[in-house]
Formats: sequence, C-alpha cells, structure tokens
Amino acid sequence: MIGVGGRGRNHLRNLLQRDDVLVPAICDIDPEAIEKSQSMIRQAGQTPAAVYDRDEYAFLSLLERQDIEGVIISTPWLWHTKMAVAAMESGKYAGVEVSAANTIEECWDLVDTSESTGTSLMILENVCYRRDVMAVLNMVRQGVFGELEHCRCGYRHDLREVKFNPGVTFGEGARGEARWRTRHSIFRNGDLYPTHGAGPVATMLDINRGNRFVSLVSMSTKSNGLHDYIVNHPEGGEDHSNAGIEWKLGDVVTTIIKTAGEETILVTHDTNLPRPYSLNFSVQGTKGIADFDSHTRRIYVEGVSEPHSWEDMNDGWLERYDHPLWKRYGGYAEGTGHGGMDFFVVHAFVECVKRKVNPPLDAYDAAAWSAITPLSEQSIARGGEPMEFPDFTRGNWINRKPVFAMANEY
Repeated sequence: MIGVGGRGRNHLRNLLQRDDVLVPAICDIDPEAIEKSQSMIRQAGQTPAAVYDRDEYAFLSLLERQDIEGVIISTPWLWHTKMAVAAMESGKYAGVEVSAANTIEECWDLVDTSESTGTSLMILENVCYRRDVMAVLNMVRQGVFGELEHCRCGYRHDLREVKFNPGVTFGEGARGEARWRTRHSIFRNGDLYPTHGAGPVATMLDINRGNRFVSLVSMSTKSNGLHDYIVNHPEGGEDHSNAGIEWKLGDVVTTIIKTAGEETILVTHDTNLPRPYSLNFSVQGTKGIADFDSHTRRIYVEGVSEPHSWEDMNDGWLERYDHPLWKRYGGYAEGTGHGGMDFFVVHAFVECVKRKVNPPLDAYDAAAWSAITPLSEQSIARGGEPMEFPDFTRGNWINRKPVFAMANEY
C-alpha cells in the first residue's frame, strides 16, 4: 500500500477481509495514517507491515521488495503517475486511484511504461462497479436502449468542507484532502475529476475496445463559490487571509466529448457550489433512455413503457437486469464502502494479480479517461476550442474486444 490515508485505509480494510491477501509493507509520510493502518493489520491477525515513511520518495524502497506482487496507490493526484510508473518498472501490478494522470505526457507515461515493461496497470474507478450502473450496463449490452447515441455524466459534489478543513483552512496545517486538493483550484480551470462519470459511460460505449474518444470542447462558468464560502464562514470573513485568493477553477465546468462511433457525452464538474451529490447519469439510444442516480432512477423504453411517461427503475428493472457479478458477490460487498462498489474494484485488482492477467480497466483506460482533465483545461483556455484526444491504443482500439464486467469475470 502506497498511501494509507482515508482512501488507502478503505482499500486496506477490504484487503484484510480476504483470506488470500497479505499486506507486508505500507508507505505514508503521515505518522497517524501509519499508526491507524498498523492497528487494522494487527486486528486482522496479520504481522504488522514494514513501514516506509522516511520521505516522499520512500515508496521507491518499498518497490525494491521481492515479496510484493501488487501495489495499490492512494496518494495525492500529483503522485499517481510517478508511483504507478515506478511500480510497473519494478515488475509489480499497479492499482492506481483516480484520476491516474494530470497531463497528456503523464497519460503517455502510463501507456508507454505498461507496454515496455509488460506489466499491468488498473485504474481503480469504483463507480464502474456501482450496482445500478452495472445494471444499466447490462441493459445496454442486451439492447434495451437500442443503439446508443448520447450519454450524460459528471461529478456534482459539494466539496467545500473537504477543500477547507478545518474551517477555511487548506494546505499546511489542514486535515485530509484539504492538505493538497484545494491548491489545484487556484491554478487549474478544467474538469479536474472526470472519471467517476466518464469511466462508467466509457464501458457502456466500449471506449478503447471498438470505439474511442475523438475530441472534446469545454467551457467554464465564473469562479465565485470558494470565495463566497470563505467570506461567509464563521471562521472566515472578508479580512481572512484566504479571502483574497483568486481561484482559477470555474464553479461549473461543462465538457462535450465526441466518439469515433459518433456518440456524444456531456460531462459536468461541479464541486464549489451548494448542491446535493449527483453523478448525473443518463444513457439514451434509439429505443429509449435511462436517467439515474442517487436521487432518481427512471427509465423509458419505447413499446414497453406507457407513451411519454417515465417508469421507476426500482419497479422491477434493476432487479431484472441486476448484473451477474452483483448476483454472485453482492453478499460479500455489503458494508465495504460506497454502497459495495469498493469491494468489486479491489476484488478485480486482486484477482488479476493472482491470475497474472490483464485488468478489465487498464492503462489505456486510465490514459483516455484522465486525459479529459488536461484537454478540458486547454479547451477552456482557448475559448472552447475543440481538442483532439490522442489515440493511446495506437490504432488497436479497432480490434480490441470489451472485457469489463463480462459475465464470466473472476
């Protein structure tokens, strides 16, 4: 484990519940994170892990160990590619949290390293395994919606209390993700966190496996949300030192992606304004549409639904199309985090390491999904100019076959 903060310990907890995994080494520069992780390991009956905490590059010493087959990386964004590349170069399976890369160059680093070393990387996008998402994927593959034409997704999550913790504090002296995540909003204007939405939609559209992202255009709104939060917070105010910061990140970033199959995808990033949580999923084809998330699950299928009337997906649809993986492993997934989907993403990674097979969400997926961020930044900076996606598969997307969440997976 490289990175055992909140997200890393969630993965660690799921790993320790298995009887086929040992965790011999952990790496983090936060003593509290190390202490909490060692307590979890002892409580699970395992020998306390070797600790690598000397400095920010201690992970390189961990990767020299010969008793490690797989590495899960749950660190701040700017370290993801560096650590994943180093893991692959050491011959170890790399499971990297989202997003996997920050720049187009880093996207290519992931692909080039995986290809040159022959070592696999898996992007740990847990939402791909969400139960309703997988049920809709099952519907797509069974032709319920006909030929897909348009999808909608996004990350619409009020993160102000995450970006400022405690009070209106971020950076040095802050807690959790406020130590590092907030600073991105000062310097970057784009979709900074696209994969929770774009990843699941990409599996439905067979991206990198018979289809690919071709281009995108992005625009952003003004940036008021974080400033207003600071000046109106009881611990902030107009005179607070953070009140004068000029935030670059637009409060709402809208991106439209075009695919080789001539489908379009609307992706929204919305983390600075007050709102309920939503990933804003919609899948529309020639025979119908599904509009689903935590706050609504509705469907319309021509010839099945009452004309011009939505049906509740909870009325039989989700049960009928429940994905075989959920039918098989749903009991194991209970209580494992994020509605059970955290079990599935860790399970897939572990099984790939054990079987020495390529993961269902690979380096090409990590690159294509993560590339949305730098391309959206470039498009916004150029007034909404279309930006072309690199073909990270070097043309092989034409012949590659879908493998994610097939019925016989593991």
